[in-house]
Amino acid sequence: MKNKIRSFTDLIVWQKGHKFVLQIYKLTNSFPKNEKYSLIDQLRRASVSITSNIAEGFYRRTSIDKSHFYYMSLGSLAEIQNQLILSRDLNYISNEIFQKLGKESVEIHKLINGVIKSSSTKSNTRY
Repeated sequence: MKNKIRSFTDLIVWQKGHKFVLQIYKLTNSFPKNEKYSLIDQLRRASVSITSNIAEGFYRRTSIDKSHFYYMSLGSLAEIQNQLILSRDLNYISNEIFQKLGKESVEIHKLINGVIKSSSTKSNTRY
């Protein structure tokens, strides 16, 4: 039997996104100090935006409103993917870490797409 989803924190997409945010914060602790107000800040803000928009979308009443915030999450995820490429190319992260986070970002992208589809069909499927 599937658990009833009562809060955004019950969504698998939010849970995986939250773990991703924590990884970004931990990762950026090792970036050069001169990136504090640029790349570090951008990565952290974009990562928080992913889960924040999922949370906000969850409580919106119409499927159009829900989808709007879920699409905002996708935009923030794309920002991170771009910033991770830059971080790798500047040698702030290894290719191994880049590949790992890239794979996780693709998984989160798929889950967000699932939530978008679910919100338009009003399914109770757990993501």
